[in-house]
Amino acid sequence: MNLPEFRYYFEDFTVGTTYWTAGRTITEADLVAFVNCSGLNGELFTNVEYAKSASVFGARLSPGLLPFVLCEGLNSQGPMRGSGMALLGIEIEFSEPVLVGDTVHAEVEVIEARRSKSRPGAGLVRFRHRIMRQDGQAAITYTALRMIKARPAEGDSE
Repeated sequence: MNLPEFRYYFEDFTVGTTYWTAGRTITEADLVAFVNCSGLNGELFTNVEYAKSASVFGARLSPGLLPFVLCEGLNSQGPMRGSGMALLGIEIEFSEPVLVGDTVHAEVEVIEARRSKSRPGAGLVRFRHRIMRQDGQAAITYTALRMIKARPAEGDSE
């Protein structure tokens, strides 16, 4: 199946560029699969009654990395689909819980962009991601430094 061309290159990610990902509701199946796959199977994530009494939020949480990973997946389907080369680093802060049933999306802003010194066909772009819940609260904020393909010179093939 051929997907429609939807690709930004390094040159398209100028400082101040913003976009939003699609939204995604965290389901029970997401939580179960994630805690089983990751080994993060503590009772805060697997035992509803325990979480009601032991959690400061009074409910069962999703591990913070679950909405992070889901939003990274949503982001990879957006403007850098086909041009992202590498995730070089992240700094992350968890500020609000994400529960089963919450819907999240990422608001993304380019905060730095420069040519790669070691790879002439690429640039380095730092993005600020805010993972937002359906109530408008930012649950997770992180910056990500990514290597992005530069636009091919005319006549060059990819």
